[in-house]
Amino acid sequence: MFAVIETGGKQYRVEQGSVIRIEKIDVPEGDSVVFDKVLLAGGEGEVLAGPEAGRVKVEGTVVRHGKGKKIIVFKYKPKKGYHRKQGHRQLFTEVRVDRIAGTPGGSRSGKKKEEEEAEES
Repeated sequence: MFAVIETGGKQYRVEQGSVIRIEKIDVPEGDSVVFDKVLLAGGEGEVLAGPEAGRVKVEGTVVRHGKGKKIIVFKYKPKKGYHRKQGHRQLFTEVRVDRIAGTPGGSRSGKKKEEEEAEES
């Protein structure tokens, strides 16, 4: 089972047990976090998208907070003697995905269930 979630302006494909690095969120280490914005969910040969995927929730635990690798930002203008050097380290949060709730298979609408029951009898 997998899901595509959106957080921090980015999209991540997650599975149960995977560890992802997202933009820093204000949740202490060891606490749980729920991602409500699910764009796509799939598993067992079925894929949910749009409003149907909105019913799926991804639950995880914050593993740690940290800073990413340092990058150097260097600006210059040729022949003018202008140059500026600046470093940056992006803050991140590592989250372990514990559970994908409301996954395909058990989330069929009532109308489809009724149609299947009518076909069986």
